[in-house]
Formats: sequence, C-alpha cells, structure tokens
Amino acid sequence: MSNKPEIVIAAFYKFVHLPDYRELKEPLLELLKSNNVYGTILLAEEGLNSTIAGTKQGMENVLESLMDDPRFSDMTVKYSYANFIPFQKTKVRLKQEIVRLKVNDIDPNRIVGTYLEPDEWNEVISDPDVVVIDTRNDYEVKIGTFKNAINPKTDAFNELPDYVDANLDPAKHKKVAMFCTGGIRCEKATAMMLEKGFENVYHLNGGILRYLELMQDKKEESLWEGECFVFDDRISVDHDLAPGKTFICDYCKEVVNLEVDLCPYCGEKVEPLPPPPEIEA
Repeated sequence: MSNKPEIVIAAFYKFVHLPDYRELKEPLLELLKSNNVYGTILLAEEGLNSTIAGTKQGMENVLESLMDDPRFSDMTVKYSYANFIPFQKTKVRLKQEIVRLKVNDIDPNRIVGTYLEPDEWNEVISDPDVVVIDTRNDYEVKIGTFKNAINPKTDAFNELPDYVDANLDPAKHKKVAMFCTGGIRCEKATAMMLEKGFENVYHLNGGILRYLELMQDKKEESLWEGECFVFDDRISVDHDLAPGKTFICDYCKEVVNLEVDLCPYCGEKVEPLPPPPEIEA
C-alpha cells in the first residue's frame, strides 16, 4: 500500500473566446505551482484545454479559482485517481489552437454536433445506419475503443479532415457519431463535419473518460472495449478509471503489457516509467 496521498487527476476544456489568453499564462502558472499541482494547461484565443493532477485540496483550490472566471464556470471536469502524480512538470502553454485541426474557420462556439449522454450514445452507436468514428490517433485506438467503431488510422488529429474527405460523403453517410478521450477532439471534429455538409452529427459528451465514470454502476451495459489511452505517465486507464496495464512500445508503437520485459513485436526492452515527483501532503 502506498503511503503517498491519493492523487486527483482532472481533465477539462472549454471552447470560449479568450482575447486575453496571453495575459492568463503567468497567473495560472503561479496558481498551479502554489498548490503543488502538476500537468499542463493550454491556452489559445479559442479557449482552454488541460489535464492536471495534485492532492484533493490542491485541486479544489485550483479549480475553484479557475471557475471564479465566469468564462470557465460551467466547465465539465472529468476526474480519475491514482497513488502518484502522473506528470513530471507544471506548464502553461500558449497555442494557436487548444486542439490542433489546422482547418480555418472551425468554431465549436458557433456550430457543433449533438451532444449525447452515455445511454443515448449506446443507443445511437448500436444503430447500423450510424457511422461511428474514433477521432483519436491510431496508437490510442489500439489500446481500446467502442464496439464497431471505425479507426481512421491517423497519426495526428490534423489528419482527420483528409480521412473524412477520402472516405465519407454527406449524401451517403446520413448519421455520424464521433468520440475521443475527453470530448475536445470530437467536439471540434463535429464542427468540421457540419461545415462539410454532414447533417446528423453526434458526439459523446465529455468523451470516453466521462462515459467510463458514469457507467461505473452499469458496466454490463457498457459498449467500451479495452483500456483508454491517456497522455500522462499512467499511459492508460481501465474501466474503473484506475491506471491500466498497457503500454506503447517506444520503438514499434505496438501495444504491450507493462508486466513484460521485452516487446513481443520488436524484441526491444520495455523501459519502466520515470519515477513520479514527490509531493506534499
């Protein structure tokens, strides 16, 4: 049993016009550091995107202060837990986009697909007439995805528009459902789809993380298969949102089990994760 305090991991984002996003950088960085909270906040004129981790009290302090700004007061926060901090540093970065699609004039504040809650999501993606698209990268999909979802086999989110142009047709594909880890990529992707002329476009509200959280008491109804990749030292989380047992090989990018010493695909040594930073209780 670890003697470290329980760590709260919070993932959140908000598409909102932030003309002063540059001025927010230093105050937010100081807020994180003063509360021993690790992770990254991305800021752009289109909004904020973040996953951070710390003690319960530190996280409460950060989120309360952040949500005092009315622009962020209604953000949905997805929580998970671990006995270590899965980040090595604390960063606030300025970006052109909080999630990079590299398509002009895509604004989820102006146009976006239909949000679906888990029960609605299960019903929609079980319809054979609905095309279900996993908007995440190929290496993420290898760890786990929704039943019957299509893997576009992209290496980066900004490759998704080319996949859509080559494989989907608004006249043929009348219903499209999209999902991602925390909701930000699929939200922006649905805005893109509507701009391209697709009429019935849906996305999973809060992404996979919120789905797993809300399906805890009815896992027998869950349509999620495998684990969910996360962009931190946990690598993946299971259906209970606990750190998973899978890893992406640094050499061949195949999914391997953390308990093995050598990758079964390329034979290279599976390197252990760096030690988590110590924190104050």
